[in-house]
Amino acid sequence: MPVTQLSRLSLDLRQNMSAAKLTIGELEAGYPLYCKALRRLLQLGRTRQEIERTVCWSHLETLNRCLPGRYKAPAYLMALIKRDLSEGK
Repeated sequence: MPVTQLSRLSLDLRQNMSAAKLTIGELEAGYPLYCKALRRLLQLGRTRQEIERTVCWSHLETLNRCLPGRYKAPAYLMALIKRDLSEGK
């Protein structure tokens, strides 16, 4: 499969974002967006493996690892969102 300019740009962006160091406060501020992104990925029919390679999944994992009392595991959030989507919410 040929590498397009868009896929190269996407790869560069992903590498730059993963290299950026965010504070816990910055991650916490982005939590609603990460959940929204997770919901959108599920709506688009992405597989679990595809979702686990995303930046939002990584950030959700970090929040859960650092503050487990405040943030659920991404797999648990994914199950909740899947249930909501199947119920039409």
